[in-house]
Amino acid sequence: MVPGRCYSAVLREEIFYYIYLPAGYETGEKRYPTIYLLHGRGSTAAEWARVGRDLDRLAAAGEIPPLIAVLPDAPWNQRASYFVDSVYTGPEPGRPVETAFTTELILHVDAAYRTIADRSARAVAGYSMGGYAALRYALAHADLFMGAIVLSPAVYVPFPPQGSSTREFGAFGVGDRLFDEAAWTARNYPAAAEVFAASGFRSRLFIAVGDDEYKHPDPADRLHDLDLEAHMVFNFVSRVPNLSAELRVLDGGHDWSVWRAGFIEGIKYLAKHMH
Repeated sequence: MVPGRCYSAVLREEIFYYIYLPAGYETGEKRYPTIYLLHGRGSTAAEWARVGRDLDRLAAAGEIPPLIAVLPDAPWNQRASYFVDSVYTGPEPGRPVETAFTTELILHVDAAYRTIADRSARAVAGYSMGGYAALRYALAHADLFMGAIVLSPAVYVPFPPQGSSTREFGAFGVGDRLFDEAAWTARNYPAAAEVFAASGFRSRLFIAVGDDEYKHPDPADRLHDLDLEAHMVFNFVSRVPNLSAELRVLDGGHDWSVWRAGFIEGIKYLAKHMH
């Protein structure tokens, strides 16, 4: 993994990222598909570095094409930005992260590396908070991404339970309020699916979740356990025209025992349709 930086005029600062380049990149002229890997709340881009060897192995075995992986860091809102444009104006104001990532970062990567600069060869993946964002980006920005790997996504319908980090750091805040129900609804996947349906594009989602995900102690919140929420995502998107989806419930919890296995199966699924 090689570190990189992209200045964002929207954020008025640099975006830090790691880049994974496939074997043979330095000596050839070939262009490659790209996948963006989004990390979870409180984490960093470095967490995704562990899949580099998996990408090497899968490409060497011919199970996926050689590809470029971009691992962006999201340090805003105490690392709980949810990769969205926030209009929270409190002590640690929200930032237009989604705009920066879907415009400036992608343009930077396509200019700096030998990517296939087309949505048919570009995907996004994420776990937890990053799973929320990967799902949103694939639906709301179908012109940019052909599909997504959505791992243990921190998604909730209609609203997150009390104590969820979605309520605590301003990502979905408005003004001085840390959380606003209308802001959440406007960015949640049912609204993004409406944007997708109107886009005319075809996309694919691979959703994976663990059977040992955190169980809310209050039975009233049981519908917000992530294993159930992930199934509700699958059930919902499977009914959206032009959107194909796969769901896996894997052995494990909210950790890399699920995310690594889900990513490996997911990238093999998406790779069949990247070109």
